[in-house]
Amino acid sequence: RTHQIRVHMAHLGHPVVGDSLYGSRKQAYALPGQALHAKVLGFRHPITGEQLRFDSDLPDYFQTLLAVMRQPHD
Repeated sequence: RTHQIRVHMAHLGHPVVGDSLYGSRKQAYALPGQALHAKVLGFRHPITGEQLRFDSDLPDYFQTLLAVMRQPHD
């Protein structure tokens, strides 16, 4: 699904930041990967039927990227 999101966003003219394959080869930010994050994921376990939910905070590098991008530009 990551691949699908990356392809669709690039097609819409809004590539995922840090995506060297579908985004710009010239990266404005040094990132360890794409700036793509799911805050919450959930699904039903295929065997037990248990509803599973995973909640994840933004990684530090992602928080730093957002802080930089939110700064006013001159």
